[in-house]
Amino acid sequence: MRVSGLSLAAAALIISAPAAIGQPIHSHENAATVAAFDIVHTDVTSVGPDIVFRVQVRGQAGKIRPKAIGQFAGSAVYSYVWPTSMDSSSVGFDADQGILALAVTFHPDFDDGANGGINRHVWHPHWVVLTPDDACGKGSLKVRDIPEGTKPKVPPTWPGVPLLIDSPSYPTSLATNMVEVRVPASVIGAVEGIKFDGVTSALKVNANLHSPLLCISDIFDVASGNLSLPGKITK
Repeated sequence: MRVSGLSLAAAALIISAPAAIGQPIHSHENAATVAAFDIVHTDVTSVGPDIVFRVQVRGQAGKIRPKAIGQFAGSAVYSYVWPTSMDSSSVGFDADQGILALAVTFHPDFDDGANGGINRHVWHPHWVVLTPDDACGKGSLKVRDIPEGTKPKVPPTWPGVPLLIDSPSYPTSLATNMVEVRVPASVIGAVEGIKFDGVTSALKVNANLHSPLLCISDIFDVASGNLSLPGKITK
């Protein structure tokens, strides 16, 4: 189910390429992709006090969830993701840490809510910083690890795990074929020039619980087909 010929580590370099005129991303249906993860439309729109992230799929959004295995090590995460061109410092991490992405995830074997919050039973949002790591598979990405003994800058709603991940409580909905997250505009600030893409993917926790702790293990679909971030936030 990995996108054929797509090296995520190489494609990530496209982020620095010039953006197209502001627009959503329209994608072709693919019968070979599971309908709940087959992306047909992706947009990020400024609406009043919010920046609204949406992805539309061919099937029922959120219908497919990973099976619980009863432990954290080796468990799976399913996700709807908006990789962006925003700097990691935009949401409270140190600058230039990797690809900043908003993700809506489901993982039945562990909780990672802010301040000990329980969230394993619902789809919920995260900011994540993604970086290449061939230890996850050649050309694959991971959620960036926090090395033992270091104290990088993290947002107030960081869940206390050794990853560059944030657990904000943004309003999130999965209805029929649409996933939507409403991020307060004050979090992002000026949106001019921000580019985005859409991805559906699976991640896996390292069975040995060491770095890399959380790898992208499978890509179901990429809205642009090549992670070129052709979308641009519109009003």
